[in-house]
Amino acid sequence: MQTTKFEFEKRFWIICAIYFMGFSLSVFDHTPSIVSVRHLIAPSIARGSPDSDLFARIVILAGALLVFLSAGLRTWAAAYLRTDIVHDTSQHSEALIADGPFRYTRNPLYFGNLPMAVGIGVLASRLGFVFLVAANWIFVYRLILREEEALRQSQGESYRAYHQAVPRFWPALRPRVPSAGRQPQWGQAFAGESFVWIFGLAELSIAITLSARIGGAVFLLAFLAYFIPLRLVRKRRARFAAANSS
Repeated sequence: MQTTKFEFEKRFWIICAIYFMGFSLSVFDHTPSIVSVRHLIAPSIARGSPDSDLFARIVILAGALLVFLSAGLRTWAAAYLRTDIVHDTSQHSEALIADGPFRYTRNPLYFGNLPMAVGIGVLASRLGFVFLVAANWIFVYRLILREEEALRQSQGESYRAYHQAVPRFWPALRPRVPSAGRQPQWGQAFAGESFVWIFGLAELSIAITLSARIGGAVFLLAFLAYFIPLRLVRKRRARFAAANSS
């Protein structure tokens, strides 16, 4: 079932709520997912030993790399789709983008949310990890269904051909459609996805220091950085309104 208009417009806050709920589940499950992975892979490592700290650093570093992978993919997609569309609360289906990562998967931005959920999820409890990954997957899949329906109605046959050629979610190993020659705009893309890059830096800082306090401060900075793309959206709307009024 696709998302409602309200869910689409509030998608950022809903995803924030998913992360909040995921980490809150530590109230019911006191075993961190890192400890669970250690028991599974290296049960001989004693809790509180130097080897235990090293194992935790390696797992968290792997999580940070997944977040950086997400940031790179989302930035690549935003370079072609444009940040003011990516983060707009209104749904856009007036154009079909089939360049960059959109030649490999129809939804690179939503696909990028999955490694981010896995990467950040390693910091949660076992139950929290499962909830974060599953809830993110279900929600973005419902968002995809809504956007597909809008594109199907607005783009007609061109979208049906694109739909048949390019996978919905998991990327193909090779591009499925030829490039349309659209030029990427990297500056606005990095600005719009800066918050995801800072999420990666936050987790990297935890891997280095094993300090939740330091990592939490950087995560808060990343959350605040999200409002950079919203400012870009407002500027575009203001320019568009000024152009129409003149």
